[in-house]
Amino acid sequence: MLNLLTQRDTAGAIFILAIVIASGLCLGKFKIKGISLGTTWILFMGILLGHFGLRINPVMLSFIKDFGLILFVFAIGLQVGPGFFHSFRKDGLPMNMLALGMVLLAVITTYVIHLVSGENLGIMTGIMSGAVTNTPGLGAAQQTLSNAAGASDEITAASTGIASAYAVAYPLGVLGAIGVLLLSKALFKVNIDKEKQQASKSEGDEASAYRLACRVENPALFGKTLHDIVGEENSDHLVVARMKRGDKVFFPDLGLPLQEGDMLLIVTDIQHKDKVRIIFGEDMPVDMNEWRQSGTKLVSGRLSITKSSITGKSLRKLDIRRKYGVTVTRIMRAGVDLQADADLILQVGDSMKVVGFDDGIQRLAELVGNEPESLHKPNLIPIFFGIALGIALGMLPIRFPSMPQPLKLGLAGGPLIVAILLGHFGPKLRITTYTALSANLMIREIGISLFMAAVGLGAGKTFVSSLVEGGYMWVLYGAFITVVPMFLTALAARWILKLDFFKICGLLAGGTTDPALLSFSEQMYGSGRIAVNYATVYPLTMFLRVVAAQVMIMIML
Repeated sequence: MLNLLTQRDTAGAIFILAIVIASGLCLGKFKIKGISLGTTWILFMGILLGHFGLRINPVMLSFIKDFGLILFVFAIGLQVGPGFFHSFRKDGLPMNMLALGMVLLAVITTYVIHLVSGENLGIMTGIMSGAVTNTPGLGAAQQTLSNAAGASDEITAASTGIASAYAVAYPLGVLGAIGVLLLSKALFKVNIDKEKQQASKSEGDEASAYRLACRVENPALFGKTLHDIVGEENSDHLVVARMKRGDKVFFPDLGLPLQEGDMLLIVTDIQHKDKVRIIFGEDMPVDMNEWRQSGTKLVSGRLSITKSSITGKSLRKLDIRRKYGVTVTRIMRAGVDLQADADLILQVGDSMKVVGFDDGIQRLAELVGNEPESLHKPNLIPIFFGIALGIALGMLPIRFPSMPQPLKLGLAGGPLIVAILLGHFGPKLRITTYTALSANLMIREIGISLFMAAVGLGAGKTFVSSLVEGGYMWVLYGAFITVVPMFLTALAARWILKLDFFKICGLLAGGTTDPALLSFSEQMYGSGRIAVNYATVYPLTMFLRVVAAQVMIMIML
């Protein structure tokens, strides 16, 4: 067995990697006051064992690092792609502008420290990636360096030290982010219970289904059809679930003219209930016993889209409300909660939250398939074609007049962009890009584990000497890069945009792509809204962090 630690063949490489990854993951399970560095322990174990002489063939090490990075960023892209463009709508726009500002502030802070201290800009890029806990940024920076033509001593030194700089800055990146959150809470004098009450009141549970009963008594409605009254403008948020005429309860056709005294059971959402009252008049108490004469019951549930024929079709085209009397309130896709807009394109793997009567939901279930067990088989063809296309895109040179070298998206940026585009536009092109959340997580974790282990083993040889020769200052630099952008962003979010504390928590966690901060804030303050806001800014932030790291390296070159 000891021979496996010294021989440079495939068996020895896999054996060493397995030891590094397994030991790092075991250490990642330990938490101090609910805080853990997670998979980053793999990097530290790789550095430790690399320092004591464990080596892998450089060619193998390079392949493992690059392949792990590709798997990691592609899985992230598939996950965030469905919500990437959606996150810029409505309330998500100011949140993403703040996240953009936080990324720019981190870049500016990094560059200012570089100018003042004279520290190598490549090293500063590694510190920046560690300070904001962004591993894809580290990979993008290293990939850009490896693609540089005519490697100089400066480039070689930066490539060797960038992983060490990342590893030094990362722990304080996690702790510093938590410190900023706690400081913000104290500075803003936040009362968590009061914040929860105000947030619930302001949102009003707008997306929740709301039912009301109206009697047709307005002469202006007599003889008009529901299609004339509801129209295209209101069909996205209003459905007449049942009509009662005399003693008969039935699901009405939109072409049926209304008569005086007709009773309508309407399903809408709280956000639009006042608009429904304006159209139909004051609502009456809903006695569901009156509406159950047909043997049906208003229920809510989830349906899984498992028929490939649904991929590429919009909710508007399916006309679910009119045909089935069912309201779709939310779409869950790859772990991202999406608003059920009428023009939202559906795809296999989507989970629909619906409200309606039993018979309508059952008929809708037959349309979409609703056989979640069939989703367990992964769709690998789009993944590998997407990776191939992403690598090709990443190798294309992008020339800017002010840069001596053309910019390449590399093995991090190319697959990430292609995966985001596939996740968003795939359904419109009738491409089934669905990957079960557990399968996506498995690909992502395998990729990041391979990448971290390879980076750690490669950096271990010079890590200690880098610290002794001035690397201890990297901790201070990383602290500035962590604290300054986050704190200024929190101030702007609270004092200028008047965001509640839970949105600020999600903004700071997503803006630093820091799952440890997300976990900490959810455990401390107990609000699921934090994760929603994290998901709102995470896609854009992840993309910008990768691009920012590449741009910093290109400036150095």
